Amino acid sequence: MFRRRREPVPFAFVAEADRYRSNVAPPPRERASRAQLAGRSLLGLTVVAGLVGSLLLGLPALEQNTSGARTVHQSEAANGH
Repeated sequence: MFRRRREPVPFAFVAEADRYRSNVAPPPRERASRAQLAGRSLLGLTVVAGLVGSLLLGLPALEQNTSGARTVHQSEAANGH
């Protein structure tokens, strides 16, 4: 009935792409200098210190008043001064 044709596919290299290995190696990565390492660590410490500082300064604003008693603030004008 139907005959399969065994013709070569024009892009047969796509099927072999997983087996392809290049003989060109990428150049080795340069090692970071001491100044670059120090700069990266200083930047990281600055970011962490900023986050910790903002957390410490923001915690009092996030606390809920659990005393239940309301304090009434009167202005000096209301006192007649």
